[in-house]
Amino acid sequence: MKILVIGPSWVGDMMMSQSLYRTLKVAHPDAQIDVMAPAWCRPLLDRMPEVNQALAMPLGHGALELGERRRLGISLRNERYQRAYVLPNSFKSALVPFFARIPVRTGWRGEMRYGLLNDIRVLHKAAFPLMVQRYAALGYDAAQIRTATDLPQPILWPKLQVSEAEVIAVKRAFSVNNDRPLIGFCPGAEFGPAKRWPHYHYAALAEKLIAEGQQVVLFGSAKDHAAGEQIRLALTENAQPFCLNLAGKTSLDQAVVMIAACNAVVSNDSGLMHVAAALDKPLVALYGPSSPDFTPPLSHQAKVIRLITGYHKVRKGDAEEGYHQSLIDIQPEQVYQELNLLLSTRKEQ
Repeated sequence: MKILVIGPSWVGDMMMSQSLYRTLKVAHPDAQIDVMAPAWCRPLLDRMPEVNQALAMPLGHGALELGERRRLGISLRNERYQRAYVLPNSFKSALVPFFARIPVRTGWRGEMRYGLLNDIRVLHKAAFPLMVQRYAALGYDAAQIRTATDLPQPILWPKLQVSEAEVIAVKRAFSVNNDRPLIGFCPGAEFGPAKRWPHYHYAALAEKLIAEGQQVVLFGSAKDHAAGEQIRLALTENAQPFCLNLAGKTSLDQAVVMIAACNAVVSNDSGLMHVAAALDKPLVALYGPSSPDFTPPLSHQAKVIRLITGYHKVRKGDAEEGYHQSLIDIQPEQVYQELNLLLSTRKEQ
C-alpha cells in the first residue's frame, strides 16, 4: 500500500503525527508512507523509521494558490497512491490529494471539506480530547473508533531515532565539554513571553546544576538566542563557561541530536519539548497560560508543572518582561526537585 500524508506545519504537531504513522505500520507493515510537509520538517521525518520519504510542500503556510496545488497534485498521479491522510483541518490542505486522484482520502471534516475528502470524519472534540488521539484515530476505520476509549492501547507515542555516532559528532562540532553531564533548557516559546518561564528562574536553576558539576545547554531558534543570553548573562562569572547558548546556532537536526545527548531537559510548552519527549528524555515541562490538556508531552519520563487551570489566550503577561504570573510563581527549587526525582528514577530503572 502506498500512502500519502499531508502533514502539519508546527514542530509539536509534526512530532505527534508520528503516532499515526506508527499505527499505520502496525496495520500495514509493508506500507510505504510518504509525508508532504514544509521542507524544514525533513530532519524530524528522517528520524521516523515509519516514513519512507519526506516530500517538500513548496507552498507557504496560509497560501491558497489553487493553481499551484492543482499542478502539484497532478504531478503525483504517477505515484499511484492508494490512500491519503490529511492532518491539517484547512480546506487548502485537502486539495493536493484530491487533484492527485488518490482513491481514499481520509481526514477530519475541518473547513467543510466534503468532496475533497471521501472518508470524512466528524470530530466531536470531547470524544477525542488529545491531539494525538485525533491523529491515531484516523488510522482505523471510522466505525471502529467512536471515542478515544475505543482506541487500542497503548497509543503508539512518537519515538525519534538518534545514533551514538551522531551524538559524538555533533558534540565535537560545538566543542561540548565531555567532562560534565548535559542538562538541556528550551527557554523559547512561539507566541511571545507569556509562555516562557522567566529567564531569572532558568538562571537560578542553572546556577544550582552547574555548582553540582553539570553543564547547561540552551536550545531554540534564532529568535530565542536573546532569551538564552539573558539566562547566561544572569549567571555568576564562574558559572557562565558551563552554560552554552546554542539557540539559533544549530540546525533543527543538530538540536535533535544534542537533546538526545542530554541527561534531562527543562522546557517551556514548545515544539522542542515534544522532541525531548520523543527522545524519552527525563523532562520537566513548564506550562502557564497554555494548557497541557490538548498537547501534553507524550512520555512516561515527563513531569508537567502548572499552577493554574483552563486555557488563557495571552501572548504577553502583565509582569515585567512580559512574563505571565502563573509561570513566575513556579519556583526554581520546585523544578530542581522534580528534575532530581526524574533523574533518580531513571537511574533505578
